[in-house]
Amino acid sequence: MRTRAGLALIAVAACGGAAPAPAPQAHHAHHDFHDAAEWAKRFDDPSRDAWQKPDEVVALLQLRPGMTVADLGAGTGYFEPYLSRAVGERGHVLGLDVEPSMVAYLRDRAAREGLANVESRQVAPDDPGLAAGSVDRIVIVDTWHHLPDRPAYARKLAAALAPGGTVTIVDFTLESKMGPPPAEKISAERAAEELRAGGLRAEIVPESLPEQYVVRALR
Repeated sequence: MRTRAGLALIAVAACGGAAPAPAPQAHHAHHDFHDAAEWAKRFDDPSRDAWQKPDEVVALLQLRPGMTVADLGAGTGYFEPYLSRAVGERGHVLGLDVEPSMVAYLRDRAAREGLANVESRQVAPDDPGLAAGSVDRIVIVDTWHHLPDRPAYARKLAAALAPGGTVTIVDFTLESKMGPPPAEKISAERAAEELRAGGLRAEIVPESLPEQYVVRALR
């Protein structure tokens, strides 16, 4: 999260062809995100489903109707329809991002698609802005490697969890040809260690994602 793009740059690019193109990265520091609708063509490209496997990711969150789930680095809201259905009418989805245009886009998308339980919020680069004990689930997709001082950030996430709450990280494997350059990728083991440094109990979760790993942490 080295630029104002921050969480909005969720490291996705599946723009057709035989293989998804490498995603643009925040560390390049030259991307302009004022045109969120244009970026949505990449972030929400249907071909992303093949490698992101949103149904599997959401199933791993173990959501139940009535829960509150925060999507950290929500961008244009790729996961929001899935999360909205999973928590139901009594549930609440918080789409969090540092980029104002992405927050506005997600707000408009929720209204357009009738996602009445989705709320879009702008947050600071170093703080998720969540009240203590306020959320049941936090999901961070393609974004953990952008965050500054991740153990400190993990402590803030831990404080935001309700009893029994979890933080789930989905990010690119070291071997993946997608996402950030190899030197900036974070292994599943390192992500788990950073969550533990923030006071959480973390484990690597079995999954079938072709480009990514999943780490889940409990209070």
